Amino acid sequence: MSLTSIVGKLMIPRQKKIELHHVHEAEAVQHRVLMHLIGRAKETEYGCAHQFNAIRSYEDFARNVPVNTYEELKGDIDRMRHGEANVLWPGTVKWYAKSSGTTNDKSKFIPVSKEGLQRVHYQGGTDVVALYLRNHPESRMLDGKGLILGGSHSPNYNLAHSLVGDLSAILIENINPLVNFVRVPKKQTALLSDFEVKRDRIARECLNKNVTNLSGVPSWMLSVLVRVMELSGKQHLEEVWPNIEVFFHGGIAFTPYRSQYEQLITSPKMHYMETYNASEGFFGIQSDPTDSSMLLMLDYDVFYEFIPMDHLEDPDGHVVPLSGVELNKNYAMLISTSCGLWRYMIGDTVMFTSKNPYKFVITGRTKYFINAFGEELIMDNAEKGLAYACQQTGAEILDYTAAPVFMDANAKCRHQWLIEFAKEPNDLQQFTQLLDEHLQSINSDYEAKRFHDITLQHLEIVKARRGLFNDWLKSKGKLGGQHKIPRLSNSRKHMDELLEMNG
Repeated sequence: MSLTSIVGKLMIPRQKKIELHHVHEAEAVQHRVLMHLIGRAKETEYGCAHQFNAIRSYEDFARNVPVNTYEELKGDIDRMRHGEANVLWPGTVKWYAKSSGTTNDKSKFIPVSKEGLQRVHYQGGTDVVALYLRNHPESRMLDGKGLILGGSHSPNYNLAHSLVGDLSAILIENINPLVNFVRVPKKQTALLSDFEVKRDRIARECLNKNVTNLSGVPSWMLSVLVRVMELSGKQHLEEVWPNIEVFFHGGIAFTPYRSQYEQLITSPKMHYMETYNASEGFFGIQSDPTDSSMLLMLDYDVFYEFIPMDHLEDPDGHVVPLSGVELNKNYAMLISTSCGLWRYMIGDTVMFTSKNPYKFVITGRTKYFINAFGEELIMDNAEKGLAYACQQTGAEILDYTAAPVFMDANAKCRHQWLIEFAKEPNDLQQFTQLLDEHLQSINSDYEAKRFHDITLQHLEIVKARRGLFNDWLKSKGKLGGQHKIPRLSNSRKHMDELLEMNG
């Protein structure tokens, strides 16, 4: 019997528990999670300050604990990073996931406690495998190697055994040693900080391995796979790795990269499975291959709340728990976790597509949108518009960003898109027209502002030179890992920097 078959049988109880918790007991499971978190943290400084010992219900919790962003918790997190115990979570926290920064800081440092590591992050990884094997009982993924693309880490304030780094590096550093038998590359390579060096070494180490599955951010994984193809001289990835069968992807939207993966991997047995794993926690898994929405994972150490996007600036009285969400409505997500994040606004926006079970899609970021003229363009609109234009023209996109042009010399306002094409459209003007028209068809606010070009003129597309976005990230020391291109912005800061580098 193969290792995959053995593991598949061992995971049947967990598969049944997921079904039970998510279909029949969702709200009850979330209440138990909240009470567990409150009970564990009631003796911490934060728990005492917010009277955790008096909390008996969700209503008590919402009344006692404020909605937080990173700025509100930053002081406490910095004390924890200096070794103070029992601040936001019991004991000391040794690990901190370095995430993209806020308005005031270059980086955020998200605490990753022992409980959070096991009961959130690793549980999510285990459940990805459990759900994949449930959907694909013929799989042999564990009979080969998993190529896991990670980041890097570094010392934290020179404290012994305390480190900061990309979440992926923290996971690789702490992973069960048995997992190393079914993963590549070797740890030293996986944790290299120089992505260009790491990319080449990963490709060389994995070239002659029996790689069956991939895990990572689509953009960075594609870069590694392109290097594998260069070294191998082959045309398709299955010629290098005949048993490749699945890519577990997350971090950024897969839509702009799908066609490139499908050209690179033509095997009919290849599968793609989306996950929602962030520095702050592991939240969602695509449980049905025919449905792009993800199952919200309810029985980890994560309690969820949601703010309707039209009340983002005045959340008091409008925050709802899971039981209060409505379908097809855009929400900002709040989490409370065993890493010491309390009613923490993670920065992502989601929309529920089902309530039995609770399934959702990521629609964007609370800060990644353009609303300079009342058009409320979100990332979900952008991804769908680009996908449509690519489908109609055969174009392929590597990276993009968009920002408003508030007023040019002729007093005209518009959206400006900077796009790095993997395959350019034959007619850029047609591509631009298709994108603009599709955005109008899926966003009534954008359509209204575009009416007769009165408020908002036709969008503009600037072609980016090859490698521009990677060069920009490299100039900021953010090449590789989990760093992302800011897709949409109300500010022109990133756009102007990129245009200057574009020449």
